[in-house]
Amino acid sequence: MRAEPSYVALHRRGELGQRIRLALGMLAECSLCPLNCGVNRLEDARGVCRTGRRAVVSSAGSHFGEEAPLVGRGGSGTMFIGWCNLRCRFCQNYSISQMGEGRETTPEQMASMILHLQDQGCHNINFVSPTHVVPQILEALPLAIEGGLRLPLVYNTGGYDSVEALHLLEGIFDIYMPDMKYADDRVGRRLSGVKDYPVVNRAAVKEMHRQVGDLVVDEEGVAVRGLLVRQLVLPNDLAGTEGALAFLAEEISRDTYLNLMDQYRPYYRITDDPQLGRPLSKHEYERALRLAVSCGMRRLDRPRALQRWQMWRDE
Repeated sequence: MRAEPSYVALHRRGELGQRIRLALGMLAECSLCPLNCGVNRLEDARGVCRTGRRAVVSSAGSHFGEEAPLVGRGGSGTMFIGWCNLRCRFCQNYSISQMGEGRETTPEQMASMILHLQDQGCHNINFVSPTHVVPQILEALPLAIEGGLRLPLVYNTGGYDSVEALHLLEGIFDIYMPDMKYADDRVGRRLSGVKDYPVVNRAAVKEMHRQVGDLVVDEEGVAVRGLLVRQLVLPNDLAGTEGALAFLAEEISRDTYLNLMDQYRPYYRITDDPQLGRPLSKHEYERALRLAVSCGMRRLDRPRALQRWQMWRDE
């Protein structure tokens, strides 16, 4: 039998309520993410993330396209949050992240969605792009806990997160799944409209790993707790894969569960870009996998990638 989640104990002790109050306080002059817009979101003002007092939810359902340890047999209970604190020019979910597809949701409505995902047999509750709505998610949790929520919670983020905000989530989120999009600040500015992405991202990943450690799975291979890291490999090495992998190997752990994603396609506002206006090539992706081998990374998502990794490791 799986142990009771730590967020349940935090709720019983009243500490979850305290975290909610602190998180809501960050909305008054919004400092929730590193953009530090300073607008009063409690009064429904909108900053870069274009989200006011209420979270926008685009959809919530059982998802089988996530990493294998999240999916298992029952799927990952995925809640897509509308809007985003990043403005990625190539976003594949741009109708959600850049156009705000979805509807504003009360804590009661979000809690109901969460419990419905649990009732469907999902293995976890997976919040996609939660960075800008941490207080709103926390507000829904006591209601969901009282309704019987006991699943691991997944923080599935673009990786531009404030360490201060992450401190509020310790003991609440069981699984962190950040992107490591760029290793070069100039690329982050051009493609996602934010400054200091590598510095901010690496500090966030360190804090996430400090809280939950390497990924732990149960006897069926389903994630229980820990860190998973994603990088979407970009054409012309704009993601800076070698730098990201060296950071993980040297400063986090060679046992970090890693998904090097090969599904880049030119979407949204990038189709005419001279560097990104084409799909990723097979050669570019295999170079990324070889870099993972040379850095000593030991846990890669997806069987085909893992098979190639094992073959090159043994060469």
